[in-house]
Amino acid sequence: MADKGVLVVGGGISGTTAAVEAAEAGLESVIVEKNPYLGGRVAQLYRYFPKLCPPYCGLEINFRRVKNNPRVTQYTLAEVESVSGSVGDFNVTVKLNPRYVNEKCTACGDCAKVCPVERPNDFNYGLDTTKAIYLPHDLAFPMRYVVDMNACKGESCGECVKACKYDAIDLGMQAETKEINAASIVYATGWKPYDAARIENLNADSIDNVITNVVMERMAAPNGPTGGKIVRPSDGKEVKKIAFAQCAGSRDRNNLEYCSAVCCMASLKQATYLREKSPEDSEATIFYIDLRAPGKYEDFLRKLEDDEKVTLRKGKVAKIEEDSATGDVIVTLEDVLGDGKMTETFDMVVLATGMEPSVASDKPAGDVALEEHGFIDADASPDGIFAAGVARRPNDVAESVQGATGAALKSLQSAREVSNV
Repeated sequence: MADKGVLVVGGGISGTTAAVEAAEAGLESVIVEKNPYLGGRVAQLYRYFPKLCPPYCGLEINFRRVKNNPRVTQYTLAEVESVSGSVGDFNVTVKLNPRYVNEKCTACGDCAKVCPVERPNDFNYGLDTTKAIYLPHDLAFPMRYVVDMNACKGESCGECVKACKYDAIDLGMQAETKEINAASIVYATGWKPYDAARIENLNADSIDNVITNVVMERMAAPNGPTGGKIVRPSDGKEVKKIAFAQCAGSRDRNNLEYCSAVCCMASLKQATYLREKSPEDSEATIFYIDLRAPGKYEDFLRKLEDDEKVTLRKGKVAKIEEDSATGDVIVTLEDVLGDGKMTETFDMVVLATGMEPSVASDKPAGDVALEEHGFIDADASPDGIFAAGVARRPNDVAESVQGATGAALKSLQSAREVSNV
């Protein structure tokens, strides 16, 4: 029997890579993505490390491959409801949630201009707002608006429907269910930032000028909520002196016991954001337990070490407080290689929070085995079930792409083995 293809759960850099690699090798590939766009967390980055190029260097290539390959089918705003069967014959039920905007949309934006309702912009981690009908982000794929019905007034308003010249908005659109038969399944469900509010001594939920590394990415991005300006959330003051607190919740038995692998490089990269924007009068300090910059990344670390306005200080942050008069942030830590316990004041602090696998709190449909930290254990899962990217373990973008290619190869091998039985 001919192979039935691969179902890829998740449409980030790992999921799209697995799908297009499998499709270009001859398999029918179906991507199921819960967001209204493909690209995942990578789409929210300002730059990759170590080359410091924008993420669309890689994402746009994948999107083009998805768009141009007839073997790839992609569903956004979709979720897997159930999985049954076994390798070579998985039966998957997928729920297609309504977008309320059809394929006629040209992304002209006339609908958003007349929409009277605003909602928090989750793409920018709530730092700004969009209208209830919105384009997920400037380079979204598919390039089509979507309605947040939790915010929208529905047909009782209908201003967007009146403004649309293309008959692209249907506020009565209903959810659909689709049955998919697949030979194998790749889970590329990605990750979510660890909740910094759970780290009690760092006070991320009570000090305005303590942000997380993912928020820093959006703040530095030209299409972000501040237009690329690195400013304090409390008062909009331009940041000149910044601290990065490494292992914020990671390598901590009370939070995430494991190392998230990318945080050191991410903070080094983010230090360059501030230094490039204000090279004459900005300062960055990175407080770390260990700095992990293996192999090709060591040159990037050396470059930062040579910058006299960047300080690398070995010591774990013990406490973060706020100067109520100025909004400045006071950091207390034990300086392992220097003067013992010390305090220093900064304009803003960035917490290098770790990667928590999405499946740890939202277990996927199907008989999928998880290891002790919540990542997918593909080796302990049934035949034909594979994992890619951070669903499998903490990875950077390059490693995620490599792992996704490997998952595509395994899917191809699995399909061929079954078809030869």
